[in-house]
Amino acid sequence: MKVVSSKDFKLEREVEYGTPEQNQAVKEIVFAIKKEGDTALLRYTEQFDRVTLTLNQLRVTPEELQAAYGRVEESFVSAIQAAAANIRAFHARQKRNSWMDLQPDGTILGQIIRPLKRVGVYVPGGKAAYPSSVLMNVIPAQIAGVPEIVMVTPPSTGGKEGIDPYILVAAAEAGVNEIYRVGGAQAVAALAFGTESIAPVDKICGPGNIYVALAKREVYGAVDIDSIAGPSEIVVLADETAEPAYVAADLLSQAEHDEMASAILVTPSQSLADSVAAEVERQLQELPRQAIARSSVENYGAIIVVESMEEGISVVNRLAPEHLEIVVEDPMGLVGSIENAGAIFLGAYSSEPVGDYFAGPNHIIPTNGTARFSSPVDVDDFIKKSSLIYYSKEALLRDGKTIIELARREGLEGHARAIEIRLKNEGKGGDGYGEQ
Repeated sequence: MKVVSSKDFKLEREVEYGTPEQNQAVKEIVFAIKKEGDTALLRYTEQFDRVTLTLNQLRVTPEELQAAYGRVEESFVSAIQAAAANIRAFHARQKRNSWMDLQPDGTILGQIIRPLKRVGVYVPGGKAAYPSSVLMNVIPAQIAGVPEIVMVTPPSTGGKEGIDPYILVAAAEAGVNEIYRVGGAQAVAALAFGTESIAPVDKICGPGNIYVALAKREVYGAVDIDSIAGPSEIVVLADETAEPAYVAADLLSQAEHDEMASAILVTPSQSLADSVAAEVERQLQELPRQAIARSSVENYGAIIVVESMEEGISVVNRLAPEHLEIVVEDPMGLVGSIENAGAIFLGAYSSEPVGDYFAGPNHIIPTNGTARFSSPVDVDDFIKKSSLIYYSKEALLRDGKTIIELARREGLEGHARAIEIRLKNEGKGGDGYGEQ
């Protein structure tokens, strides 16, 4: 793992939105799904997943969901239940209620909060299956009150239509019973525009490969999306008190996700930098996903040595990482200085996987520096808000001329007259139609 100074490391990572060929392929897939529906969906499943399905095989049956329990360990079921309870408890605190403010003149102003009606959850099934992502997407939507949650996930490749049983058990524990064995850009398009078998949704959430990301980008506007997720990221801000083995293990926990994942240590301690570099190499030798992790740390990883902790904080805020670990003697003392980070882990024992799987906060977090302006998935992602305005006669008579003034300054005479006609009708006068 290379050790560099902040001056020698490019802090702003370029956002990648696929090659022209990938973008064109996604556009063609989306168009075909809109035009042909299930026919195109089955064709692309056979082409890309090498699985031949019939229409009655698209949806996972209740029997398949129940049978999945027999294909996983009891310890996994217990673990997923415990994680779900923590995630549910954390997100329940985020729920907001509608409100109204009755003012002395009889005016009522307020906000009505309603859940989205139907949400689609994409669960990847490529290099690794992520049952934890099922919980992180579904539970906040449930707490928001979404009545219809549908899940799509690719079938196994090589002619088998099965779905990873751990994903199915997680879905069953989360309470999802509408599941389709389709993936890729074609699944995103089906959720967005609907087919004969899959009703369209209002929002699509969940991670996927580049084709899934580009498809979400393509359908945005027809439906809402959570984000266009980039490769996973971790930044560890550490001082000389940090344990090198812990820091190295946490860096590799993200590096093993993907060859393009980013794992970075920021420290003012040269000795820690050297020790962590050596420890990363040692631990890599024993990591099952060594090839992926090595490619990640060699191409996108770094150990950045800074002059001071203040400079380190500045570097972190510029990186705006998805995951930030603060492993220093007094981590709470630095929290107030962190402006940009998706999730912040404090102390030597708050390893990133604690948040990924179990603690309760959502692990779907902004990537590619977008923590500068966006947030982790939460209950608010699955609601919509309507403003409520009831203006009393007294209030309109009091404020009418002010409203007319503002409308006419913008050249919108029709707006002004809509107020003026009411003032005249109530005998309170106005400036006269057409008078500027």
